Order: sequence, then structure tokens, then C-alpha cells
Amino acid sequence: MEPGARKIRFEEDGYLVARALLSAEEVAACEREIERLHRLAVELDASGDPAAGRFQLEPFAGKTTRKGLPVLRKIEQTRDFSGVFRDLAAHPALIRVVGSLLGPDLLLFRSTLMLKPAFHGSSHGLHQDSAYWPMQPPALVTVSIALTDASPENGCIQVLPGSHKWGLQSWGHIARRQDEALSDREDVDLSGKVDVPLEAGDAVLFHSLTVHGSGPNPSPHARHTALYAYFPPSVRYVPGNRGPSEMTFPVVAGLAGRDSVTLTADT
Repeated sequence: MEPGARKIRFEEDGYLVARALLSAEEVAACEREIERLHRLAVELDASGDPAAGRFQLEPFAGKTTRKGLPVLRKIEQTRDFSGVFRDLAAHPALIRVVGSLLGPDLLLFRSTLMLKPAFHGSSHGLHQDSAYWPMQPPALVTVSIALTDASPENGCIQVLPGSHKWGLQSWGHIARRQDEALSDREDVDLSGKVDVPLEAGDAVLFHSLTVHGSGPNPSPHARHTALYAYFPPSVRYVPGNRGPSEMTFPVVAGLAGRDSVTLTADT
């Protein structure tokens, strides 16, 4: 798809699928790194390192382990622990797609691994990312890269096309049991919700106001996702009274080759 048509589709639907962004070799390297990060989680926890808090256990797996390793739901700020996932955020194929939507200057807001483990992966309730992010206008783009095949059977992402035009709304809690509905709301027509199945190496990009979630993973196949959120320098940092007065964000493209940009809260 040409960049112009890609942007038109994204602006209309609030999401876009990009096929084969990563090669099979790159996907395999990411999967090896995920195994290493599981071992790192054990080491950090044993040493009492505060960074262990970035490694979140699957809340509904109980004391289950896999090969003696924890069953993780997600890992936040992966760039702090992994050169593989730090570099992936600036992958040329990824930057080309994101840049066609946001422009050449890109900052990184979030770097996360979402790990929906086999048999135990919980549902992720419908939500809008901007409800949790202190950025205005809410014009960020999230990229969810499939590192394993993602299907309805193992809890692929689901989106409500066009919902980025609805404005910010309240959707309730995100972490939900496998048998729990993705939303408690009865005032919204959810019949248009669609599954977004992906093959390993594909990605789905969505606007930070697009309503999305994912079903449970009762299958024997884990669903691993590298998730990044990008924004242009026109977006402001507005934490209100809840956050620090300034934050520094990595630059992944443009901005005359700068490494990072520090944004100060609006007063």
C-alpha cells in the first residue's frame, strides 16, 4: 500500500495491518531474547532489585511456572533490559510505516512486551490507550508486532474500527479473567468489533484513541507481542498533579539525530 493510501486508511479506520515487517530470523532472535528476559526476571527478583517490578506476572496463573521460570504477562520498558528490543523500536521497516502516519520526527513513548502465555493468558478488556497516557493531543500510534502467530484461539488483538473518532471514554479495568467479558458497558454497540489475526513478523498499528482489547489464551500456543508507542514532537506532556514535571523520551527517527528530548509539563 502506498504511504498516502495507508494514511487515509488509518485515519478512517483507526488501525492498519502491516505484513512481514520482520524476517523469520529477526522473529527467532526476539523469541530467544524473551527466554533470556524470563531468566533475568528470576535474577532480579532474587536480588531484590526494584527493576523486578517491571516484570509483571500473569495474574490468573497462580503459582504456575514454565520450565522453572515465571509465567509473565508483560515486561515494561524493555529498552532498559534488552538491546534487541531497544534496536527493534528503530527498525527501518517499522519506522517507514510509522513515519508515513506521523511524519519523519518520532519519539518513543512506550516499549513493552505483552506475553499472553499458553493456557493461562488472561483477557485484556476493551480500552483506549490515551486514557492512561499524559500526552495531548491524544495522537500517538501504537505498534503491536506479532512475534508468534496470533489468532482468535490464542487471544489476538480485537479492535473497534472507527472508534478513535468517539473521543475519550471510560471502559473499566483491563486485566480480566479468561471467562470474563471484554467490557461491562451496555451502552455501546460492540457488534462491529473485529479480530486482527497476524502471522509472526506482521504488525497492527492503531491510534491511541482506538478501542481495542484481546480475548483469553486457553490454547497451548503463547502469543508474544513487542509493543511500541510513538508520537511526533507536536504532542505535549501533560501529567497534571500525578507525574513529574518533566520526562525524557528517546528519539527513534529525525530531530537532527538527537538521542532524546526532554518535555516539560504545561503549566
